[in-house]
Parts: sequence; C-alpha cells; structure tokens
Amino acid sequence: MTPHSSPHRLPPLRLARAVPFLYLLPCLALAAPVDLEPTVVSATTTERKLRDAPASVSLIAAEDLRRRPVRDLQEALRGSESLQFNGVGMSRRGISVRGMSSEHTLVLVDGQRISTSSGAIAHSDFDLGWVPVESIERIEVVRGPMSSLYGSEALGGVVNVITRRATDTWTGSGLLDGGVREDGLGGQSHQLGAYLAGPLVPGKLGLALNGESRRQQETPDADERRLSELEGGNADSGGLNLSWTPDDAQRIDLGHQRGRERRWRNSETGGPRSRYYESRDVIERERWSLAHNGQWDWGSSQLRTYRNRLERHNARSDGQPPSNPQRLTDSVVDGHLSVPAFERHLFTLGGEWRKEELEDRSVNTAGDASARHKALFLQDEIAFGPDWSLTLGSRFDKHEAFGWESSPRLYLLHHLSDALTLRAGVGRGYKAPSLKQLSPEYAAVGGGGRFTIYGNPDLKPETNTSYELGADYQGDGWSLKGTVFENDVRDLIQTVCVARCGVRGGEIRNYENVDRARIRGLELSGGVDLPADLRWELNYTYLDARNRTAGQRLGDRSRHLANSQLRWSPNARFSAQLRTEYVGSQVAYSSNVGYALPAYSLWHLELSQKLSENLTLRGGIENLGDQRLADDDTHFTYAEPGRTFHLGLVASF
Repeated sequence: MTPHSSPHRLPPLRLARAVPFLYLLPCLALAAPVDLEPTVVSATTTERKLRDAPASVSLIAAEDLRRRPVRDLQEALRGSESLQFNGVGMSRRGISVRGMSSEHTLVLVDGQRISTSSGAIAHSDFDLGWVPVESIERIEVVRGPMSSLYGSEALGGVVNVITRRATDTWTGSGLLDGGVREDGLGGQSHQLGAYLAGPLVPGKLGLALNGESRRQQETPDADERRLSELEGGNADSGGLNLSWTPDDAQRIDLGHQRGRERRWRNSETGGPRSRYYESRDVIERERWSLAHNGQWDWGSSQLRTYRNRLERHNARSDGQPPSNPQRLTDSVVDGHLSVPAFERHLFTLGGEWRKEELEDRSVNTAGDASARHKALFLQDEIAFGPDWSLTLGSRFDKHEAFGWESSPRLYLLHHLSDALTLRAGVGRGYKAPSLKQLSPEYAAVGGGGRFTIYGNPDLKPETNTSYELGADYQGDGWSLKGTVFENDVRDLIQTVCVARCGVRGGEIRNYENVDRARIRGLELSGGVDLPADLRWELNYTYLDARNRTAGQRLGDRSRHLANSQLRWSPNARFSAQLRTEYVGSQVAYSSNVGYALPAYSLWHLELSQKLSENLTLRGGIENLGDQRLADDDTHFTYAEPGRTFHLGLVASF
C-alpha cells in the first residue's frame, strides 16, 4: 500500500451464562483509545488516520501481540470486536467477521492476497500461518465487505497483516516462548522467532530478515486417549525483503517467504468396524513479491507482481488411501494511481490481473483447473470542508466462468467536533465459486462416506449488501464507539441432495445457489483509564443471524460475544493484564438437526517484566478456569487448549 497525504484534511438481550460480563453493562459503549494518531491503509489503499478511515477498522499493534503468547493469525486476532473463530472441522478454526462465514474473510499480507485454501481443501485453516509473529508491525481488520477494492472473498471483511520494513538503523528482535499443560495431557509447546533489519547501503538499500520455529504436541482426547482433541504440529518459516530507494520519490521492494509445516492427529474411521489411525499433513507455503512505489509531484503510484503457492500432502498410518495432494497457486499483477484534483478530491484508479490454479486429482480427469480474473477499480475520496468527507468507489471484476461483477461502495464521515465522529456506509461484496465448485467433473466423498458431492458449472457468485451506521467519541482518557450493521446475503452456495437422499454411501449432492441470509448486529467497544495505573478495554457484539431460506438461525454464530482486558502498569518496567473472552450460546447443525450449544468464558493472565532496556521476561496462564468445551456439549466442532502455563523472553535492540 502506498501512503499519500492530500494537501487538505480528509475528515473522517439477554446474556446466557454471562455472569463474568455483568460488569460490562455500565460502559458497554466504551471504545479503544487512539494513541499518537495511528494510521491505516486497508480501507482506501491510501494512508488515512484511523479516525478518518471510511470503514469500521480495528487495529492490533505489535506491542499488543508481545504481551501474550501468539503462534498464528487466529491467536493474534483473539479479543478483536465482532470476530468469532468458528470450527471448520478437525478442531481447526476459521475467522468469521460480523457473522459471515470464514470463507468470506480475505486475508492479505501487505495488501497482497494469499492463496485461499478453504475452497479447495476440506477442514483447512492454512490461510492463518503465512507470517512469522516477529515480523508483524500491525494488523488491520476491516469489518464489512471490501470487494470494491479487493474483489472476491472480501464478502465479510478483510484482515491485512502489515509487516515490518528495514529502516536507516539496524534493529532486531527475538522471541523464546514455551508452554506446558498442568495435567500432563500433551499440548506442550515452544516457539522461537527472530527479526533483523537495517541498511546495507545507507539511504539506498535495506534488508529485513525473519525466521520462526514452532513446536506443538498433540493433545489426546480426555475421554478417549486414542483420539486427538487438538492436533500436534511443527512449523518452520523464514523470509527476506530487500528495499531499494534509488531516490526520495521511489522505493522498490523484493520479498520472499517460505515455510513448511507438519501436523498430525489420531482419528477414527466411521462405520460399524471403526479403526484408529494417525493422519499426517505436510503444508508448504511460498510467496514471492516485487513492488514499485512512487511519490510524484502529481500524486502516487504502485505497481506489483506477486505469486503465492500452497501445497498440502496427506498420509495415513492404516494403509488406506490418503486425501489427494493439492497445490494452489495465485499469480497476480496489480497497480494503482492516486491523484489529488480540484482541491477536494483524491482519485484512485487501479487494476488487477490474477490467475488462480489448482492441482488436485479430484477436480477433473486432467487433475488441474484454473481461472483468470481481470478487474478495474475506481475510488474518489472527497473532502467537503474540514469536517465532512465522502468516499465513493466501485470495482468491476471479470471472471472467465460467469462474466462481470460490480462491487460499489459509499461511505460518509462527519466530524461534529475533534472528539465526536459520525459514520454511515453501504457496500456490496461478492465471492466467486471455487474451482472445485465450478468443475462439472468434480466429485468427492463427504460426511465420513455418507454422500458424494458434485460440482456445478452454473453457479453464480455469492453476494452481500451491507449497511452500517456508527459514532465514535474520543475523550480525555476514555472513548466510546458504537456501530449498527446489517448484511443482506444472497446466493449462498450449499450442497443440496438430488438423489438417494438419506441412503448412507449412496446419497448424491450438488453445489447450488440456494440460501439467503440476513445478519443484523450491534458493536460496542471501549476503554477507560482508571485510578491506580489501571486501563480497562472491552468490546461487545450482538448478532442476529438468520437463514431466510430455511427460516432458522444460522449455525455457529453466537448471539453475544464480549472481550475484556484489564491492564495494570504501575511503572515503565512491569505490567499485568487479565483478559476475558465470552462466547454466547449458538446453534450447531448436524444432519439438518440443530443443537443448542451453551455459552462459555475463557480467562487469561499475563505478566511482563523488563529485565533491562533490551530484554523482557513474560509469563502467564492461559485458560485459567481449565474450560473444556466437550464437557459442556459434545457437538462443539472445536476445542480450546486446557490450562497452560507459559514463560518467555523477548529481546530487542
């Protein structure tokens, strides 16, 4: 993303089992503080102050991540407002934004999309492990459709991971962290990460290096030790970025990141003669990128080309055929120009060419499929005086299977004062069917052998029209934020039984555009400085998510979500924080039967002590109450690690 500053200012209920969060009620509308006017780029592709961003944006800074153990993107995002981490099978989790499916969340790294694995690989959360934690500068979460800038998959929201870059001085950091379960039931972990950056040629050429190694033991099921409650895994990754600044107006970045991950879990076959076996996955990731950014007298420019590759290989210990090996590749060329004009306008014009490829023997007889996407987007950021701004934009995507799709967006900001801002917006997003879903030759067995799913070349994109209205207030030591929103989702793709329904092993299902959904909600968030060096931050989300086709609640969406963090910082060297996550009751569907899942709460304690200017000792306890979801209901499709003690060292220079 290329920052560009315009010459003018662009302004911007009943809770089930909610006793742990009754203390939120007096100030549910509080919002997180804004320190030193943080900026974001994900809402417009141009740099804006957070309070001026024409979207609902959450910001997670690197220092927030270093206060607690974080191994992947899912753990980094925990505690963010309006996010829920739904089960995708095999105890893996996906990121749901404002009640949308995890497949409707687009993950970016420095504004570049990564290979979306969920549409090609069952039970996949492989989108969440692309970036080593030590290389993260910040994470921007845009809630609401952003297809007007990013195209397909940005139906529910965008998670943009911004990485650290080389500076004019050498800097570095390192992390050593370990965790152990008190019950000895596995789950022990350790993590080693490092980052180093600085000038090779001062003022001209900079280098940034990162590396990470993670180990996680498998956690056996407490009720059946031959099965895994949580899978084990080893992951190693590393990367580099070269930044060349030939002059003050230009920067050229060349980046490469590569990682290899192994996962394993003990499973059981279905049917009357079940067998226990170990399933092993090997996941390889690789990303290349080359980008040119320019700051000119007339505006700014960006031109990029990048390529992502994700491979997954599966093996089983029982001699049965494993899942087919899969390779996903995204090749992208994109760019944009941002030009201020007529004193009030900042015009952005951009385009994208993308080719997605899938190698998988199940997709067709040839074992591979591909699709080409072409896109053009326009955006106008208009400043009506110092206190009003309007952002208009639309993206036009052409998919070779179903033609053109438009994604317009409008967002209005009004600063009533330096402290109070009103926001209103409407936008449209879409998600193209996956290559498997579109293939007429695709056939795969699902549901543990209960049915066979076939592709459908006549599928249409899923769409979402979203509306939101909000207000932000920034006081002296406290702040308030509230947003109401509605998603009107159409043409959701589901599998539909078309023959031999209910016959185990013989049921035939096709992908069809069948479902419509309406998701309404309320977001409240906040923070306040308290006496005795305390800081309290919290957020709450109310969600009413309904399947309008079936006339029932959408599954795996909690009606109430809340997160709280109470931090004590008596001096510059020590801090302690108590975090709480509340997940309200939800409905899970299995074989078209709905099951009510109870609410639950997780409590975490973290301590941090600076040993010197460059070395910090941290420790704590995750899941203080040792909450085990399967003890509450066996229909939970995911698990939480049990009570875990962790200790780590963080170094920096």
